[in-house]
Amino acid sequence: MEAIRYSAPGRAGIIGNPSDMYGGTVISCAVPLRARCTLEPADHLSFQSPIRAIKPDTLELQGDEFDLCRAALAELGYSVEHAPFTLRIESDIPVQSGLAGSSALLTAIVACLLHYQEGELPPLPHLAEQVRRIEAHRLGVSCGYQDFYMAVFGGIQVMEFRDKEGLGSDAQEPLATIEALSSYLRGVSLPLWLATTGGQRFSGAVHRSLRSRWEEGERAVVEGMARIGRLAREAKRALLEQNWQRLAGLMNENYALIRELGGSGETLDTLVQVALANGALGAKLAGAGGAGGTIIVLTLQPQQTLPALREHAEQIIPVAPYAPGLIRC
Repeated sequence: MEAIRYSAPGRAGIIGNPSDMYGGTVISCAVPLRARCTLEPADHLSFQSPIRAIKPDTLELQGDEFDLCRAALAELGYSVEHAPFTLRIESDIPVQSGLAGSSALLTAIVACLLHYQEGELPPLPHLAEQVRRIEAHRLGVSCGYQDFYMAVFGGIQVMEFRDKEGLGSDAQEPLATIEALSSYLRGVSLPLWLATTGGQRFSGAVHRSLRSRWEEGERAVVEGMARIGRLAREAKRALLEQNWQRLAGLMNENYALIRELGGSGETLDTLVQVALANGALGAKLAGAGGAGGTIIVLTLQPQQTLPALREHAEQIIPVAPYAPGLIRC
């Protein structure tokens, strides 16, 4: 049998995040960084990363980089004794940077395993939902939906998560409604850039705090998340019309709401302030916040904005609105 290899992109939330956990709408874009998994036939199960290799004797979680492999194998019914292959994982996406690196890597792993089992993959929305269930239930991460839909679809998408605020508690929960915007933009170069702090933080902790407050009916969180979802629906027109001033204003409102709810952090706030003080029209969190992560910046003056950000950020990354989602490679 030939090796099976899949890759999936990271993503950046342009606007609407994190309302994907609350039945809202998100516009998100792929980034030019990918996670990859290769499944190679072998005599026994083994895991490999760029820095080490192991022969696992259990699929119980161990708190290391191979827990994604263990969780996927357990969910799909494998055992250590009945998995005659090597799973080799690698990623360009900075760890816990707010760019959905773990979700992209888990998607690539699950795709390899399903291809090995079935010879083909399920429809992409079903695959996105299946991978999210593994991250939520096997790995215990408090997560919404945008990361997984972006990992399988890529590009730039408007994603409507109406009636999905139960996070899978209803077996009849609908699939998300996905609309690709890349064909409408016809090769437009988006004036969007990412600045990552390099600070690792666990996004599930950020989401869990807001989620518990939302479930308790805290008015500010309930109303805030509803408004953030509406911002994305309003932003679709601005994006397609290339009305950058309008889009930036909506992004800034998204950021202000999340900051008021305690979903940002000092380092990210500094990056936003630096961007706005150096020519950017808008700036906000690209994913979860907290002690570190990534912001997305809308600037028509990158020659002014980006050098200023480089003094505070570990890495500056462009968006990739035409990058593919999950692919066999």
